[in-house]
Amino acid sequence: MPPSQITQAGKMDKSERARGWRTIRSVAPYLWPADHPWVKKRVMIAMAFLITAKIVAVCTPFLYKAAVDVLAGEGRSEAWLLPLGAIALTVAYGVARLMSVGFGELRDAVFVRVAQRALRQLALETFQHIHALSLRYHITRKTGGLSRIVERGVKGVDFLLRFMLFSVGPLILELTLVTLIFAFLFDWRYALVVVGTIWTYVTYTFRITEWRVSIRKKMNEADSDANQKAIDSLLNFETVKYFGAEKREAKRYDASMHHYEQAAVKTGQSLAALNAGQALIITTGLVAVMVMAGLEVQAGTLTVGDFVMVQAYMIQITMPLGFLGTVYREIRQALVDMGEMFDLLHQPAEIQDAPDAKPIKVTGGEIRFENVDFAYYPDRPILKGVTLPVGAGQKVALVGPSGSGKSTIGRLLFRFYEVTGGAITIDGQDLRAVTQESLHEAIGVVPQDTVLFNDTIRYNIAYGKAEATQEEIEAAAKKAKIHDFVMSLPEGYETQVGERGLKLSGGEKQRVGIARTLLKDPPILLLDEATSALDTQTERDIQESLDAMERGRTVIVIAHRLSTIVDADRIVVLEQGVITEEGTHEELLARGGRYAGMWAVQKAEEEAEAEAAE
Repeated sequence: MPPSQITQAGKMDKSERARGWRTIRSVAPYLWPADHPWVKKRVMIAMAFLITAKIVAVCTPFLYKAAVDVLAGEGRSEAWLLPLGAIALTVAYGVARLMSVGFGELRDAVFVRVAQRALRQLALETFQHIHALSLRYHITRKTGGLSRIVERGVKGVDFLLRFMLFSVGPLILELTLVTLIFAFLFDWRYALVVVGTIWTYVTYTFRITEWRVSIRKKMNEADSDANQKAIDSLLNFETVKYFGAEKREAKRYDASMHHYEQAAVKTGQSLAALNAGQALIITTGLVAVMVMAGLEVQAGTLTVGDFVMVQAYMIQITMPLGFLGTVYREIRQALVDMGEMFDLLHQPAEIQDAPDAKPIKVTGGEIRFENVDFAYYPDRPILKGVTLPVGAGQKVALVGPSGSGKSTIGRLLFRFYEVTGGAITIDGQDLRAVTQESLHEAIGVVPQDTVLFNDTIRYNIAYGKAEATQEEIEAAAKKAKIHDFVMSLPEGYETQVGERGLKLSGGEKQRVGIARTLLKDPPILLLDEATSALDTQTERDIQESLDAMERGRTVIVIAHRLSTIVDADRIVVLEQGVITEEGTHEELLARGGRYAGMWAVQKAEEEAEAEAAE
């Protein structure tokens, strides 16, 4: 390993150091929360046990020395210990060691509740924050990589809470006490060797560990990439099979694992170099001090017990110093892992409630788009000055070619994005002035592709109303015309639907989606091409359920098949982000414009399909 490489790796970037301190500051409130005095008490009790354990540990070699001196017939041991005898001193030595371990275990037992509470709270905050992030973030994220970031981050916090608080600080205290004992009981030369050994060990450990952390970061990146590819491939299992791409997917996964393998090999090799160097430094320091003590024993200035005590203290500091290498390495890695998670926590939510936002009050359900402009990217405008009134209780359909802005209108209504110009109101209330939670409660959505949780049919229908009774769930299922199908299943409403609902057909999933929206009972409905992915017969069956659901509500339908919207109060034709036509079905046909042309094309396609079926 070239020295220049170690030097370069040893110089931690200022931004990385600042990031580490930011992470530590972010964790600190969980250990000392202002609103939970019991947590503070537990931390203080744990610290008291820790200090007691270290004091006992530092005093223990004195008993060992006294026992050896008594057995060796030395008369220079402390007079107050001699009457105890060798056996009693040996027993006292064992009791002291046991007390040191016991106080350490009491410390852990007291602190574990604080640590687990902090982990739970942090994991919950991260989970809530991820859900608070905008749709723009979620459509660009990688689920596998995101889950691994959170998993590693929470584990990093667990490690930091346990080891940084109860290992680094106590280690410094113990090393300081041992150094002082060598300086006062022996002479400054012993203290100098101890300090030199510690300084050399710590410097070497920190520099090599910094180099190793850069390798570990690359290994984490490769790990996240491989995990993401594996999850993405498994989620798209059917697509992989359709295109016979198993070998292709395996090759992509193996390429990521190859990068992980290379980084893991370097990590293992660098660990060997770290351990070998640490052993050399510690052994050199131990031998030097013992040679010094041995010479003094021969000269008669020290007793055999002093020689044994010197060895005991050096071995005693060797263990925590060896642990320091591991702790520092893991703390640095924990800070890297936690830094990624806290970066996620500091990711600002694009859509936020105004400070004075109030719950929306839907009195009739009138929706107005007033001169709305919107662009996902500044150089790619989607909506251009769209003005669209939807009267209370009306059904308005949006049609147009792909990319015309139909689905964008639905996303803006749900406030997944903020308009870049104009305003959207419901019963005169600007959506930016109401809380998102109340807005989402007021709107029911039946999307084109209903995605279900990997749980029971009952759970998925009840998702529309968490406190729904079984009777309410079945009533919604009957309206959605899926109750009979559910009851025909061996496990009924307790039937598991599988990952993303893959155990159900497209029509069955869509009916479950309709049932849970019916159970939600919102005053406003958004049907986003709810039947476009279904066959004609299934579409007709589901359309009956949709027609029943629309009664008495304000409805916006994003339509692909025009036959499903002939009864709409108004049909709006969108092209390239502007409204080109609007009116009833009959009015637009009579006009002979864009809508009439689309209608003619679809009719011809339906007739061709019917002839082919005959």
